[in-house]
Amino acid sequence: MDFFLGADVGWLAHAGYPLMVSHGRLRRAVTLPRAIAPWVCDSRGFTELSQHGRWTITPQQYVTGLRRYRDEIGRLRWASPQDWMCEPWITAKTGLTVVEHQRRTIANLIELRALAPDLPIIPVIQGWELADYLRCLDMYAAAGVDLHAEPVVGLGSVCRRQGTGQIDAIVSILAATGLRLHGFGVKTEGLASYGPLLASADSFAWSFGGRRRVGRCPHGLVKWEANCPERARRWRLDVLARIAPTVQLSLDLVSGRAA
Repeated sequence: MDFFLGADVGWLAHAGYPLMVSHGRLRRAVTLPRAIAPWVCDSRGFTELSQHGRWTITPQQYVTGLRRYRDEIGRLRWASPQDWMCEPWITAKTGLTVVEHQRRTIANLIELRALAPDLPIIPVIQGWELADYLRCLDMYAAAGVDLHAEPVVGLGSVCRRQGTGQIDAIVSILAATGLRLHGFGVKTEGLASYGPLLASADSFAWSFGGRRRVGRCPHGLVKWEANCPERARRWRLDVLARIAPTVQLSLDLVSGRAA
């Protein structure tokens, strides 16, 4: 499983491991670093919808930014579309239904790919209940998008309900269809539970934990621990170490090596 650590723009030049960086941060940068490791671009969707109830960034503005990042930063693995999350508090903000959010998510992918067929923009499955996600698969198929031909398919609206049986069931059933899933904003409990079923995942949880700490960063590298590369490095290694036995067990079961 590829694991992308959520980080700021400058980390691309020195982190040395896969990162996820937000379009919201990237678009404010006057100069951009050259990446030394693969990275993916988050479209800033949750912030857009939670703050504005709509997208304030046009598809053309977004693809213009993505082309800049691809050319100036390099090593862009993929970018998320301008999707529409389906958490109840987000649909309450937009005043739209889950089905309409799904329709707009799919329409946006098609528009972005028409504007920029040269960019690696991935589809994202959106929903809230299991039936919503299954319906979204049918909606993609009806729109002519073969999700099984995609190198990776994002799984949306899961980051704020980790470690629940509901998410375990959703991931298990979708993964069983043969899709290569990316889990957005997966926490450690989610990785331990269904991480082996994902092709990739990302997390910014290391920074959120640092924000709860009072005082200066104990590593002495930055002022606040929420921005500390050493904290991020240690957190990442700890997560990978904790999920490694689960991943290996799943591989053993698949290959028949487990007793």
